[in-house]
Amino acid sequence: MFPNAVSTPAAPPPGWNENAPEAAAGGEPVTAVAPAGAGDPVSLAGLAACVEDARRATLSGASGPPDPTLFPSMRARLAKACANLPPAIRKAVADPFLRALDQMGARGFSRILADDPEREGEARLLLDVAQALLQRGEGYEARATAAFQEVVSDLYEGFLSAEDRRGVKPPDHGVTAPIVRWGEPEAGPYTWPATVTEKLDVKAALVSLPAAHATGGLVAWPALAHETAGHDILAADDGLRDELAGAVRKELLAAKVGPAIASYWAERIDESAADVLGVLNMGPAAAVGLVGYFRALNGAWRGTPTMRNVGRAEDPHPADIARAYLAAESVRLLSFQGAGRWADRLVAEADRDLGQIRLGNVPVPAGVARASAAAVARAVVRTHLRCLEGKAFGEIQDWKDGDEAIVAALRRQMGSSGESGASATPSRQVAGATAAHAVAAGVYEAAGGTDPRRVMPRMVAVLAAMHARNPGWRTGAV
Repeated sequence: MFPNAVSTPAAPPPGWNENAPEAAAGGEPVTAVAPAGAGDPVSLAGLAACVEDARRATLSGASGPPDPTLFPSMRARLAKACANLPPAIRKAVADPFLRALDQMGARGFSRILADDPEREGEARLLLDVAQALLQRGEGYEARATAAFQEVVSDLYEGFLSAEDRRGVKPPDHGVTAPIVRWGEPEAGPYTWPATVTEKLDVKAALVSLPAAHATGGLVAWPALAHETAGHDILAADDGLRDELAGAVRKELLAAKVGPAIASYWAERIDESAADVLGVLNMGPAAAVGLVGYFRALNGAWRGTPTMRNVGRAEDPHPADIARAYLAAESVRLLSFQGAGRWADRLVAEADRDLGQIRLGNVPVPAGVARASAAAVARAVVRTHLRCLEGKAFGEIQDWKDGDEAIVAALRRQMGSSGESGASATPSRQVAGATAAHAVAAGVYEAAGGTDPRRVMPRMVAVLAAMHARNPGWRTGAV
């Protein structure tokens, strides 16, 4: 992944096969969980179809518009495109970015591109910000872009404005919600936190999602909770990640899982905490998306749609299966009535891919991997943090019975009957519904067995309609 950007795992190096499918070896027996009934998302009856849908989207090769690499034409396009943005985004992102471009000039721009020919560092950041502004201002995939932006804005602003956040100071960086762009399939979802975009005087993070997911691969969308409610929130407060890493290490040592495993998780606090925060903000759908999307990516890139059991020592991401256990145990800590049932089902689903787990250089029994994941979840959810004025993340964000009720109502707009395709429109508003609820509803409906290719346009339509009503994104908003 790009330096300074944080993400779900991107495509492996050519020929990489270190984690070829592992045979089940000495793992604890898988606990069977009977399907809960037709259409019940806990059955995960439609998960295999979701995996295949996302695998095909990943292999489609769809990318966003080509990068603008000629300075005069890019500068002219940006001036026109930025005029179509709402005032708050112009103030926080567009205007300071245009000033930064004018200061570097054509020679400075060309030098940045020449110094980063692989587009993995400063040039990638520069072009990503330009792409985000151009794609929005020029109407690229307008409906899907509106939906994408609504999810990211809702997740970020929802955390900052949560009623239970009262008394917590604003973040040190990036008060404005992240901007979005459609990117390349090999990069996967990723974000440039506000601490990085500040290099261009931009006062907001940036989230990228592969362009193929504008029209397919529904289970990729919950990754936005990981990127936005996870990475971008973690980066916004100075010292927060270090404080969480210490809390995770302490909890793991207290659970007697061993110092090597404690260090493994603590050193990967960015990814592990982002997984937990994604669940706090989107409920079980975030965990379903994690399992389904990892299987899809591995199916596309490795030829086997199973989660990796090996977490390489040099990889900043924990092993896929460890993250699946972490997501499941984070669901267990939510307050809605069905949390335990969901968590047990998610653990059983992860166990389907169970082989010989290795975290860094340490072979780990399945029971220890699950116990360590549960300890990490407890630490991230329940630790009272100085950086949050003594609040715990679980006190600020939670998934409750009311959230489940809203998701159930939204599912009725995404079911197997009614319109499909680009013409799909939401039949009515659902009181209290947010973009996180809408993505969760789409995932639940597809996980329950409805074809994800039918659910996807309806989910996007609901999200785009929410965005059209969002006063902060109206061009004339003040």
